[in-house]
Amino acid sequence: MLLSAMTTAEAQQRLQCQARNQRPVADESLLSHLGTGNPDAIEFYAGELDATFGQNPRANLSGGVVLRRGERLAGADSATYDPLTRAVILLGDVRYEDPDSYISSESAEFGYDTGRIRFEGAQFQVGIRNARGSADVLEINQDGTLKLANVGYTTCPAESEDWIIEASDIELDSKTGIGTAHGVRLRFKGVPILYSPYLSFPISDARKSGILAPEFGSTGRSGNEISLPYYWSIAENYDATFTPRLLTDRGLQMGTEFRYLLDGSSGSAQIEYLPDDSAVNNDRQLVNFNHQSIFSNGWRNQIEFREVSDNQYFEDLGGSLSISSITHLNRSLLLDYFGDNWSILALFQDYQTIDEAIAPVDEPYRRLPQIKVDGFWPDAFMGLDYRLDTELVMFDRDVGVTGWRLNTAPQVALPIEKAGWFVVPAVTLDHTQYALSDQTPGLNDEPSRTLPIASLDFGLHFERLMNTSNGRIQTLEPRILYVHVPYREQSDIPIFDTILPDLNLVQLYRKNRFLGVDRIADSDQLSIGITSRILESSSGKELMSATIGQALYLSEQGVNVPGQPMSIGDTSDYIAEVRFLLHDTLNFDVGHQWASGDRGTTQSEARLQYRPATNKILNLAYRFRRDSLEQGDLSWSWPVAQNWNFVGRYNFSFRDREPLEQFYGLEFESCCWGLRLVSRRFISTRDGTRDSSIGLQLVLKGMTSVGTAADRLLERGILGYSRNLN
Repeated sequence: MLLSAMTTAEAQQRLQCQARNQRPVADESLLSHLGTGNPDAIEFYAGELDATFGQNPRANLSGGVVLRRGERLAGADSATYDPLTRAVILLGDVRYEDPDSYISSESAEFGYDTGRIRFEGAQFQVGIRNARGSADVLEINQDGTLKLANVGYTTCPAESEDWIIEASDIELDSKTGIGTAHGVRLRFKGVPILYSPYLSFPISDARKSGILAPEFGSTGRSGNEISLPYYWSIAENYDATFTPRLLTDRGLQMGTEFRYLLDGSSGSAQIEYLPDDSAVNNDRQLVNFNHQSIFSNGWRNQIEFREVSDNQYFEDLGGSLSISSITHLNRSLLLDYFGDNWSILALFQDYQTIDEAIAPVDEPYRRLPQIKVDGFWPDAFMGLDYRLDTELVMFDRDVGVTGWRLNTAPQVALPIEKAGWFVVPAVTLDHTQYALSDQTPGLNDEPSRTLPIASLDFGLHFERLMNTSNGRIQTLEPRILYVHVPYREQSDIPIFDTILPDLNLVQLYRKNRFLGVDRIADSDQLSIGITSRILESSSGKELMSATIGQALYLSEQGVNVPGQPMSIGDTSDYIAEVRFLLHDTLNFDVGHQWASGDRGTTQSEARLQYRPATNKILNLAYRFRRDSLEQGDLSWSWPVAQNWNFVGRYNFSFRDREPLEQFYGLEFESCCWGLRLVSRRFISTRDGTRDSSIGLQLVLKGMTSVGTAADRLLERGILGYSRNLN
């Protein structure tokens, strides 16, 4: 449970309002003058004062009474002050406030020496989440503790106590931010759903060790499951979470996550262990470690390590297609530096391959190490930009060619930029040297390649004020890139990390159509594109953008990677992207790639989002890639009745003629609680095996949530969905 303090201004405003509306005070402006005295003294304000002196001195205050000590403020119809017991008895419509609480009752006792205030039959409000309750006895002590007896607590309004926590006694310590309770009962709709003889919980944003809300659900692959996390606040900068997870068809899995935060460093370590999985008769585990450091001298460090016991771990225990489709787990140590002119990177990297369909000869190489040094000096000697990119890598693998690769590429450019246009001529000399082991017989063990690369990048920028009432601006931005690279024979060079990427607008303006330096394409290429935008002149908001481009190959290309056709034609595919903000509630994005002639569409993507209100979302998406996939995706979150939302997603593969994932659910939200019920069916393994689950989540606002974490599923599957019911 989390109880946050309301601001002093909010509490003072509330007390002033009640003082004006509920009790007679001769001078309403009196409240605005409180707080100017000694914080250890008690300040009294009253309409009338009747005092007696002698052996039994006594003072009676009436006509509206206000008392203040520091930030603690109280008011009542009348009060009696006894100098001997040094106590003030407040009577009739008693109200009290401090930065942490607001209390009302018919009587209260304020001890001057002890600083204790004791209320009988109290009603209270705590924090900023409408948290309120009642207690037979409520006691506030000077040390910041709040003690209550026979308590009822809820965040629901008075007319709708849908859930309530009852306890025989509660103690709240505002200094430590911790509360304790005995004999606790949680009732929902009058039905008791939880009992505990003892609870300890946070009442502020401070971390607190203890049992977190359980999660439970059901899946076809693992049966029913329940998780009961325990959070351990070890220190201010360390914590850990222990999560026992019972899977009825597999056994008891234990998960542990440790997090730390140091000066300039942070990280986490996660271990999951399932002994003797009854479905496979084997132990199963996951290890995940992440660390980041930022040093004051500009250096950074990052460590990542992931490993699982078997190839089916994520398929059986992951719970989603995106997790179960993981094929490689990264293990790397990275050290880098960024200065004004230099950047340095040192990387040691390995992978665990967990997809059995990947042959050893196709597994990624280990980098032991990779060292990259880049320099950039803009507007230097003779107004030129100088760049130097250097990389040294040792590629290692159990199968195939291994060895060292050195690549260095100095570049000189003369950027010229004026209003409305720019031109950037550049020349690069790219040199690559290899020292190989286990090279294919008959091929050179130390191949090398040196290539000059010349380019000319040119662009224009036009603007015009459109003939519209709101003065929109339209731009026209043509761009041309010419690249010339001579042919070099490269068939004796192995492929370590080079691929032929998909064509897109970024790739269109790259100087090498391959990604990686094991192949540099011979090129006499002209990349042409044009972009137009429509902007709001007042805010600069982009209402529409459209781009189309194509590469023209002025000569035949002879360099390629194994498995790809040698000839790529005279032109590339056309690339087009269009983005519309049709209305504040409607967005439409389209990306399309197509070839001239009879080859038709290569790939296409489209997405439409309609969002007329924060709780109304409708997404429609389509993806196509020739000879690979064709999918449609529909997702939504839409009110169907007062307080009720219908949520869902339907992801369908037209190529396979079957759905990949579908879930449907209902959400109910009231002022103080919410409920989610979601039924899901999805592909859970790489071979297409399906799984199903059903989840129920009860959210008690300002308190906790119980059940399946259905909100995380909805947030992942519905673009724009917000899970903030609490």
